[in-house]
Amino acid sequence: MSEQNQQQQRDLLESERNFRLLVEGVADYALYMLDPNGVVTSWNVGGHRIKGYSSREIVGRHFSRFYTEADRAGGKPERALRIAREQGRYEEEGWRVRKDGTFFWASVIIDPIRENGRLIGFAKITRDITERREAELKLEQMQKQLAESQKLDALGQLTGGVAHDFNNLLMIISGSIHTLKKGVGSDAKLQRAVSAIEAAAKRGAALTSQLLTFARRQSVNPQVVNFAERINAVREVLDTGVGGAVRLQFDIDRNIWPVMVDVSELETALINLVINARDAMPAGGTIVVAAHNQDSSRATDEGDYVAITVQDWGVGIPPDLLDKIFDPFFTTKPIGKGTGLGLSQVHGFAHQAGGKVKVTSKLGKGTQVTILLPRANASLQLDRVDGVKGNGSGTVLLVEDNPDVASVSISLLEQLGYSVRMVADAETALREIALDPVDLVFSDVVMPGKMDGLAFAHRVREIRPDLPVLLATGYSNAAANVRGDFPILRKPYEIHQLSQAIAKLPR
Repeated sequence: MSEQNQQQQRDLLESERNFRLLVEGVADYALYMLDPNGVVTSWNVGGHRIKGYSSREIVGRHFSRFYTEADRAGGKPERALRIAREQGRYEEEGWRVRKDGTFFWASVIIDPIRENGRLIGFAKITRDITERREAELKLEQMQKQLAESQKLDALGQLTGGVAHDFNNLLMIISGSIHTLKKGVGSDAKLQRAVSAIEAAAKRGAALTSQLLTFARRQSVNPQVVNFAERINAVREVLDTGVGGAVRLQFDIDRNIWPVMVDVSELETALINLVINARDAMPAGGTIVVAAHNQDSSRATDEGDYVAITVQDWGVGIPPDLLDKIFDPFFTTKPIGKGTGLGLSQVHGFAHQAGGKVKVTSKLGKGTQVTILLPRANASLQLDRVDGVKGNGSGTVLLVEDNPDVASVSISLLEQLGYSVRMVADAETALREIALDPVDLVFSDVVMPGKMDGLAFAHRVREIRPDLPVLLATGYSNAAANVRGDFPILRKPYEIHQLSQAIAKLPR
């Protein structure tokens, strides 16, 4: 052999040695060879690092041991080699198994190696991309949450855009019913007609309220309440709602902590959960309503919560539907049996109150819905369930731009014994207060002009700190900023609700 040929042979051997060292030294990739049957014939340090096997432990073993048991049973390793052999490459991402039995998410490439057209084996590259996949899943989850948030925002804008006008219409209807009741006398037909109008108005108000609560655009009037007392106040309603085939059982902690919530929304959430539990047990059964303190030492979340649970032993919820049950208008009930807004109202109420909702369910064994509400500051004054009555006296300045709503409000206030002066905007109201003293200001939140009801209320407080102010609204973005600064009466309201709201005003 000539000296030139010998040098070429040495160069080739050196090149092969360097390439082998390079392959064997790569730590981020498992680079190895398989024979035509899938038996490992070479191994590098990356394979040891990623899969846990040393070269001595894995060379001579079949590569199928890197696959999950389910993939092996399904013939996936053999299929991968067949695709690589027939199509010239096999590439995928999937779960693989390390020596210690743990799983990792792998990017896999298999290339066939041929010599003179004959298959002599396969080159296989495996990379651990678990961290990348987790990051992608997190990004996907964030995008899903963003899409959900955008959906809720769009829903809120859509519903809020019509809710103010719709609630004003309901206000006119419900407010006029009180006057109609006095004029129907003993005419049974007219009484039935008025009752039907009243029921329809209440249903319309409830549907609007549920939708706005889910969209978190409902004006709320949070108060510190004792849940045990509140349950006693609505117990009769709950008992009536479940019917005769279902029995209600209560398990309420005697030392339950107070919570800061909108009372009306709390009661609506309870009724929605109990009615859903009833519907899940068509053959009858028992529903348990429980409430217990959950302090930070026992909770997975920081802080102290009151856990309110409604448990049934009914049909349960299919696992693939659990992530949809809070969507508005989603329902598994037959047409005419549900609006799909009950659980969405519960979801919106809990989150408005700073809490959350958890659901566990098993098919055929029942469902448990738990509302976690933050513990209220013990120094705040508890709202009592006792009814309040207004003894109307003095002059009310009504600020309302809708003439029909104003007419109804004036009628209700006069029936309570108040004298009423009405203006259509905040600027006129401020001049009225300066010229002629009044005893109470009752103002809508949404009004034309430069000043809305909330800004007007703050201005009144500056010039007349002693003058009580009551706000009313069916829907308003501004109302979300009130949060206890001023009491809010939600439209549509009835005469007794107006009476109670006035009676609670500080004098």
